Amino acid sequence: MAKRDYYEVLGVGKNASADEIKKAFRKAAIQHHPDKEGGDETKFKEINEAYEVLKDDKKRQRYDQFGHAGVGGASSGGNPYEGFSGFGGQGQEVHFDFGDIGLGDLFGSFFGGGQRQRSNHQTRGRDVETSIEISFEQAVFGTEVDLDLSLEDSCEHCKGTTVEPGYELKICDECKGTGQVTRVMRTVFGNIQQPTACPKCDGRGKIPEKICTVCRGKGTQRKSNKIGLKIPAGVDDGATIRLREHGEAVANGSKGDLYVNIRVKSHKKFTREGDLILSEEKIGMVDAALGTEIEVDTVDGRVAMKIPAGTQSGTDFRLSNHGVPHLKSNVRGAHIVTIVVDTPTKLTKKQQELLQEFQNSSKRGLF
Repeated sequence: MAKRDYYEVLGVGKNASADEIKKAFRKAAIQHHPDKEGGDETKFKEINEAYEVLKDDKKRQRYDQFGHAGVGGASSGGNPYEGFSGFGGQGQEVHFDFGDIGLGDLFGSFFGGGQRQRSNHQTRGRDVETSIEISFEQAVFGTEVDLDLSLEDSCEHCKGTTVEPGYELKICDECKGTGQVTRVMRTVFGNIQQPTACPKCDGRGKIPEKICTVCRGKGTQRKSNKIGLKIPAGVDDGATIRLREHGEAVANGSKGDLYVNIRVKSHKKFTREGDLILSEEKIGMVDAALGTEIEVDTVDGRVAMKIPAGTQSGTDFRLSNHGVPHLKSNVRGAHIVTIVVDTPTKLTKKQQELLQEFQNSSKRGLF
């Protein structure tokens, strides 16, 4: 679906002042705020997106010149990577979910358990969080890195079962295999029987005939792990990638998840705005007046760009398909080059005479 014109979204003309844009935004935002009766979240986000561009003089200038392609696919917030998964063949994702928490657990935490009480025994290992730093170019084109982590992993001797090889699990003699024992609690209403997890087997109902001699019944060992991570092209600073079941292990259960926070180093020449790459190039005032052709640095290498005669300082030029790739497609944004006309501070006597002659000619209407 094509995006609406930002001026149309706010209900203002293209010549609207900054104050008019602000007033229009406030009016529209109040009218469509999701918390208000009759509010519209979709329209509210669209209004925010339009205002974020039009309130910024530089973004507004690029929008007026190039349309939506000049503002980097600006969004009104949220997670731009939501739902993106499966890249690199490792089940990596860049959004969070609620894991194993169910409604029964939520109600049980308030009302003391309901029909059954949750076992103390962990069935899922601990989630782990780490951070890595990549270069600007690696974020644009994607990269692969190795993560060296020290994690609790399954015991190689007992394979995480806690049982010494050659032995088996046996029925817990405390709870008779039920995983629960009944505890009597004295209250103002009398004695109340409440089932709780068996302390001997941690609610599993079984215990080892002989505990593992290596992990001492823990089921895990701390190990150094090297984990390969494929970072997709277009990932942005602050993104978080989840690797399912690459966290820490637990006895007789599944591993937790690994969350990798991405930090992107700043570039000495380029900045990023959504799917746009921005940079500046300086030219002399004569080249600006007469026109020229220059070579511009991009993430793809140097690219020739024509500068038309009469170019003013601050003019933006758009290099299509030299920006940042979209995460969910092969489409790339643009590279916006802002021209800065460099006025010389020191002139030779000859140069001063020529400029004076030019000025005099301009006054006589010869140019």
